[in-house]
Amino acid sequence: MANMKPKKATDQRQKFIEAARKAEADESETAFEAKLKKIAKAKPKESAPKGR
Repeated sequence: MANMKPKKATDQRQKFIEAARKAEADESETAFEAKLKKIAKAKPKESAPKGR
């Protein structure tokens, strides 16, 4: 990646930014905390009974 030309690096950066926007990425700490609480409260799916 060190050998990339500035134009190519800029194109890749733009692609990343566009993908992040499509995925509705959010850098705010508030959004992170809300999503973390949602995940932490989720009950795990029941797995198959243990044993043979």
